[in-house]
Amino acid sequence: MLTTTIETVQGRAVRVARLGRGEPVVLLHGYPENLQIWSELATRLARKVEVVAFDWPGMGRSEPWTGGATPQDQANRLLALLDAWKIDRATVVGQDMGAQPALVFAARHPDRVRRLVAMNCLAFPDEKTSWEIRLLRKFGWNRAVLRRLPGTVFSRAQRTFLPRGVRLSPDVQEDLWESFRRAEVRDFIIRMCMGFQGSLDRLPDLYRTIRRPTLVLWGEKDRHFPPVHGERLHAAIPGSRLRILARAGHWMAWHRADEVADAILSWEA
Repeated sequence: MLTTTIETVQGRAVRVARLGRGEPVVLLHGYPENLQIWSELATRLARKVEVVAFDWPGMGRSEPWTGGATPQDQANRLLALLDAWKIDRATVVGQDMGAQPALVFAARHPDRVRRLVAMNCLAFPDEKTSWEIRLLRKFGWNRAVLRRLPGTVFSRAQRTFLPRGVRLSPDVQEDLWESFRRAEVRDFIIRMCMGFQGSLDRLPDLYRTIRRPTLVLWGEKDRHFPPVHGERLHAAIPGSRLRILARAGHWMAWHRADEVADAILSWEA
């Protein structure tokens, strides 16, 4: 587990983990996650760089902020956090629903991004996904399922985000569940799902404007977002690089942390 502190940004509590020294690398999680999903990767990256991971406002143990919950809103929150932490430029790494805000941020604030890493996300609204994602994208379904069946959603995520036989450690699993089980966190996630769904059609136009060095890093066996998402994202971002990790699943930052860290750090060199 990552050691964390509670900081105050814009008058609200934000849970943060910091480790290592060097160029800053900021890690952006999705759901049903919080910063602890980066536990394995962060410790490996911290051998060479400074790592900053945080719970998005409204998720994990961070208090919610006012405003919307689109990728654009999340990118604005990232900007406010970097300003508060006096981080002028960082490598930004996003996975799942942390990747779209990272992409928006790189397009809108290139001067604040040293490099960009996008991993395993819904990059294109018309691309094939798992049946679970198709269901949750339907109007009203995400609200009903997330409010009434949080345990089912959380268990299903663990089964489908990780390869068969691989599990989160008990302490990380408990930390993620303690956050996700809270109604106010799930209410924010519902808002975020609706905001992302309403914005997805506009995101591909932003991808073409990204001019920062970009690594599209994907799991070959991601059951929710197949590699075609990564391939299309790579094709859309000028000059980007594509790396697909063989047999890696959605939570490859956990179960393939050595290879993910190597991909990021060797590309950083």
